[in-house]
Amino acid sequence: MTRPPYAPPTLPEEIALLEAMAAIAPKGVRIGCRKIRDEDEAHLLPEEARAIPARHPAIRRASGAARWIAHGLLWDIGLNDFAVLRTSSGAPVWPDGMTGSLAHDNEMAVAAVAPVSHIGSLGIDVEPAQPLPHDIFALVTTPADTTEALNQDLTGRILFSAKEAVYKAVYPLDREILGYEDIAVDLNAGLAVTTTGHRVKLLYCVAPRVVVVAFVRGN
Repeated sequence: MTRPPYAPPTLPEEIALLEAMAAIAPKGVRIGCRKIRDEDEAHLLPEEARAIPARHPAIRRASGAARWIAHGLLWDIGLNDFAVLRTSSGAPVWPDGMTGSLAHDNEMAVAAVAPVSHIGSLGIDVEPAQPLPHDIFALVTTPADTTEALNQDLTGRILFSAKEAVYKAVYPLDREILGYEDIAVDLNAGLAVTTTGHRVKLLYCVAPRVVVVAFVRGN
């Protein structure tokens, strides 16, 4: 039975974040967001529910929220009821001819999809708009990073989110596991380079949440 797409944002934080994300989204990329709600795990399609091993309710709720967004984005281009399964690595599986990415923090879920004719591979990450703890920043940053950002208080958080998004964007290309030290980010230039030879574009917003979109252009 065909299911309707996810409901459009109605909460002020959702609306504000969607506007900020739309302002940075590359051409051809469809994006969405949703504040995670109780019982969002009910939005998992049966195949998705079986493919997600996590039993913790919060993780299943976040997965349900992110996939419900993806269902709506895919619905809009005629791909109805597509179950976004996961590989053994945890990466989502997209329809032929499409690339995409899912992410969530403790409160908000986001998703992005695009045809591979426009975007070869895509990554997205969301984080609270709060400074990154110093101990985590020390693990994330390397001398190769250029950390000049539009919001200096959030530099560490943006850098962390950028590396997460870059990893999601490049992993499907060669299945190489990368650490933070394998990704050099230039926030000022909006560019990341990996030790595996990928050059990845970066776009980000910082309010009401930090969201980074990382992408490799299609052919």
